[in-house]
Amino acid sequence: MNVQRIAAFADGGRGGNPAGIVLAERFPAEADMRRIAAEVGYSETAFAVPDGDTGKWRVRYFSPESEVPFCGHATIALGAALARHAGPGQFTLQLNDAGITVEASASGEGYSSALQSPPTRSAAARTELVDKALALFGYRPDQLDPALPPAKIHGGADHLVLALKHRSDLAAMSYDLDAGRALMRDHGLVTIMLVHARGTTEFDVRNAFASGGVLEDPATGAAAAAFAGYLRDLGWAHGNRIHIIQGEDMGARSVIEARFEDEPGSSIRVSGATRDIA
Repeated sequence: MNVQRIAAFADGGRGGNPAGIVLAERFPAEADMRRIAAEVGYSETAFAVPDGDTGKWRVRYFSPESEVPFCGHATIALGAALARHAGPGQFTLQLNDAGITVEASASGEGYSSALQSPPTRSAAARTELVDKALALFGYRPDQLDPALPPAKIHGGADHLVLALKHRSDLAAMSYDLDAGRALMRDHGLVTIMLVHARGTTEFDVRNAFASGGVLEDPATGAAAAAFAGYLRDLGWAHGNRIHIIQGEDMGARSVIEARFEDEPGSSIRVSGATRDIA
């Protein structure tokens, strides 16, 4: 089975988050999809098949350890693969729990893609969860940025966001993978998103992805969509556009742009460049 390897949210032809992409006439058996995702070894591999005669594509995402409901960076990579397969344009995707679109266009370095996320929502994180997450990373409550309070955020999948006052605290992120996996699974989290605000529209981010067996994800489109929705819920408009710099601390700098409308809960447009991995 042909597995394309494409990095999403690349920065100038480098960096980005690699995803495996499989285009097929029908899905392999679930056990085979799990095995392929584990063999590829990236944080996610997306499997896409034509959805009958509808013109849509049915998509499922697998990490090395589990199926996930939505993966932004793999969707961006999938857009590039579909553009190579059928020509640039917009593609309608049916996920397990939602319908979305991805649009891909040719660029000087390959393809750029933009997805429209599932609906977003956010709510204040429970004190018990915040305390456990702080303990996991070895942070103190006074290291948190009060302008961006801890929250459980959703944009196709659930994430916990913790904002830190100082960039140096973000750079120092470390945690035990097994303990992180247990915490994320107990609370239904795909990632824990650590954030530092560079300004009103630029954010440095690190995403712990222990639930998928990965210590850190270099670019997380689903979390970016959820985070943009969370900022909107806080009334943090600032032109309705943000840029996220992720992966810098692990040597895989990635750039994510998220745009959003004022309507609460509405879809987020998440975009970025892709590059093929040899």
